[in-house]
Amino acid sequence: MPAGSASATDHDTAAFAVSSIRRWWHAAGRAAYPHSRRLLVTADTGGSNGYRTRAWKFELAAQALETGLEITVCHFPPGTSKWNKVEHRLFSHITMNWRSRPLTSHDVIVNSIAATITRTGLTVRAELDTTSDETGVKVSDGQMTALPLNRHDWHGDWNCSLRPEEHCQDGVPPIPPQLEPGPGCAWLVHSALTGMDPNQWDQLIGELAAAREAQREEDLHQRRGGDRQKVPTAGLYTGRRPGLTLVDRLLATLPLRAIGASAGRHRPPLRGRTQTINRRIRKTHQLLDQIGHTIAPAEHRLATLNDLADLATQLGITPTPEIKTASW
Repeated sequence: MPAGSASATDHDTAAFAVSSIRRWWHAAGRAAYPHSRRLLVTADTGGSNGYRTRAWKFELAAQALETGLEITVCHFPPGTSKWNKVEHRLFSHITMNWRSRPLTSHDVIVNSIAATITRTGLTVRAELDTTSDETGVKVSDGQMTALPLNRHDWHGDWNCSLRPEEHCQDGVPPIPPQLEPGPGCAWLVHSALTGMDPNQWDQLIGELAAAREAQREEDLHQRRGGDRQKVPTAGLYTGRRPGLTLVDRLLATLPLRAIGASAGRHRPPLRGRTQTINRRIRKTHQLLDQIGHTIAPAEHRLATLNDLADLATQLGITPTPEIKTASW
């Protein structure tokens, strides 16, 4: 299968980058891999397809929905794009092919790329994109929040996957996945650490979800001074978007009850202010008491999160290293 290369007559935008992927998929990828369900994209850290560019993720989400593919994008760390195989397998040969040749027009550029052939027989399919892309496109916080995006446990700021799902492109966020652990916390949902088998865990989460929804409605009723006047649209979340999922709150609470550690010294790698997390822990304590769930003291007495990580390692569980997210 020939390599693909696209040249633009307009600006280097995120829309152009995703359009190049779309063009390759329809021209060659779909026929070569008819049973594919996932697509892997490797990219540099900066530029129109950099990890900081919101429009890049926004356009990829639309592409995932259009093709039905789960698109995973992995960014090379800063200064390491030389390790990207496309640099050696394609771009270097293109550079050698048009060496000392004046690039006086778009036709010269495209034809020079298309004439590139490597020693092993790799050919290049070159196209000219004459689409006019708008620059300065802004993607709001709400639009980013609504994207069906899964951040990877390892450097979720650089690596993520976009699911082929309908999402609110106008920025209205869907109901958060409250029954799933947040980034970096999946390793804590293990029967050896929770003291519960999967069925018991699911049952506890279900009871907590019902109790929490009742608690939330009661709080909103008191704030409003009466019943809600408008029924929320199906599939949308009303009110402030919670920063911690229900599973995260339970994971932050279980060790405190089971091993008697303090919230400040023993807390899963959750995102948010310590004061906010402690407040959520207190509310989760109330919910556990409300549903009558008692957590038996653990066999191991731990003092810090590092102790918990050491215990997990001994039990054959691989803890996820804490990730400091630099941007979207």
